[in-house]
Amino acid sequence: MKNVLAVFFIALLVVGFFNKPANAQDKPIQIALFNPVQIFPENTSITGLRLNILYGKNHNVSGIDWGFVNSTTGKQVGAQWGFVNLVDNGFLGFQSGFVNVTDSKFEGLQWGFVNYHKGKVSGLQLGFVNYAGSMYGLQIGLINIINQGGAFPFFPIVNWSF
Repeated sequence: MKNVLAVFFIALLVVGFFNKPANAQDKPIQIALFNPVQIFPENTSITGLRLNILYGKNHNVSGIDWGFVNSTTGKQVGAQWGFVNLVDNGFLGFQSGFVNVTDSKFEGLQWGFVNYHKGKVSGLQLGFVNYAGSMYGLQIGLINIINQGGAFPFFPIVNWSF
């Protein structure tokens, strides 16, 4: 099982780093105490590593995103760990936090106490409370809600849509 998890995380890192070519304005690392006290301004895209001590905010993030509150106004690709994770415009990869909120398309694994997604989820949501606007995948948790197209609009323990 450890080998499977290791391969999964390595694959996420590879997707995060090599999914798109790095633009000239993309920065390889971001360290933020809180926005705007961070190395680069919030309209900068990060391709590599973002560390948010209290609160960090950037446009696009590809790679590893770790911190207390992580906010991405564009797209997020890779792995994101934090107490609160906020992504406005699409996510691909692994998201883990106490509260995970995404707005646009989500593809991958979302793992937290509360997973809230207004758009379409393709993948797996693991949490105490899971909400998806629409879904192609599986929800596992105490409260599972799929607003459109689920097997059930609400179902405890497990809910799905394929």
